[in-house]
Amino acid sequence: MPSKSRVFYYYHPDVGNFHYGPRHPMKPQRLSALNNLVVNYGLDKHMNVKLCPRASASDMRRFHSREYIDFLERISPKNAEENEEFFIKFNIGEDCPVFEGIFDFCSLYTGGSIEGAMLLNHKEADIVMNWSGGLHHAKKSEASGFCYLNDIVLAILELLKYHKRVLYIDIDIHHGDGVQEAFNFTDRVMTVSFHRYGNMFFPGTGNMYDLGQKDGTYFSVNVPLQQGIEDEDYCSLFRPIIDAIVENFRPEAIVLQCGADSLGCDRLGCFNLSYAFFYFIAFCIYIFMFLPILQSLI
Repeated sequence: MPSKSRVFYYYHPDVGNFHYGPRHPMKPQRLSALNNLVVNYGLDKHMNVKLCPRASASDMRRFHSREYIDFLERISPKNAEENEEFFIKFNIGEDCPVFEGIFDFCSLYTGGSIEGAMLLNHKEADIVMNWSGGLHHAKKSEASGFCYLNDIVLAILELLKYHKRVLYIDIDIHHGDGVQEAFNFTDRVMTVSFHRYGNMFFPGTGNMYDLGQKDGTYFSVNVPLQQGIEDEDYCSLFRPIIDAIVENFRPEAIVLQCGADSLGCDRLGCFNLSYAFFYFIAFCIYIFMFLPILQSLI
């Protein structure tokens, strides 16, 4: 396993202070609770703990449109009414509400992912974790599924500056539609998503025949699953699929999105995966592939 000097963990104490709304299922305060567990179990002593830097509007525009970033930069509950004309255009509403400090929140979780990718590019790290990131639904000019900025896409774009091929693995219960859409036409990024599919489950995309387009055909792999799947059955799919992809695609870096809603008893999810299985997945990817890993957890 890599030494402490090769493992980096990004966190910012302010990231847990944002609030989507009283009945909204997205709870950034969970990130503060998670960090308390990391510290109290002494895991921080085995990693380099770094403060998430703030991504600038310029950083965000490497993927997102200027008009959309300008909107996020100026919008707040105080001026929401006068900006309502943009809500439909940018998909602002019940799932993606306007809340106080929305741009600062996006800046913090995105900054950790971008800088983490830079560390991997310059071979200063083997593993980078940004558990405030992983917001995989955001589109170029549109919020979606609690996600405003797609920090994963921005991190992969950074990795592509130094790596010929990047593998993206998504084990969130929801299809990683925003990331696949961003790289649907390229053969340099392979997106692999294991997710629940069917019965109008959000976002409704990611069937097994969705394989990418043009130069990106066969570089999108979707594994639609039914509710209730447990560790053993999940593993029987995950291991052979990822082994075959790594063998044939030969990625130079891996981005892993570990959506916690695939865990058993999650309020939004309906899978039955254990905490131990999540650790097993991350461990297998590092041990068997021995590649730089950028982990993110929504």
